[in-house]
Amino acid sequence: QGQLVESGGGLVQPGGSLRLSCAASGFTLDYYDIGWFRQAPGKEREGVTCISSADGTTHYADAVKGRFTISRDNAKRTAYLQMNSLKPEDTAVYYCNAYYSALQYDLWGQGTQVTVSS
Repeated sequence: QGQLVESGGGLVQPGGSLRLSCAASGFTLDYYDIGWFRQAPGKEREGVTCISSADGTTHYADAVKGRFTISRDNAKRTAYLQMNSLKPEDTAVYYCNAYYSALQYDLWGQGTQVTVSS
């Protein structure tokens, strides 16, 4: 059974950086679109960014454009989210999602907490 495991979350001061990782086990990421989502306390889960399996095309939510970068390394079965210039409003649990469009099948990781505070 495939599984996604996020890591790299933590406490960081405003203006700081973190890099989240999303590692796949039991399957390869090659044919999966990858997305990062986040959920802040009392709010609904929202999409942050995604990267296509076909050509690496990326999309970003307006709130993170210019600060966050998504990438993937299929050989390592890992996707990444580089987060720079972090703001308190970026505080949330961050989840990665792998979506296989041909089968309309997706997997979610368990989430990793990111807290931006001085």
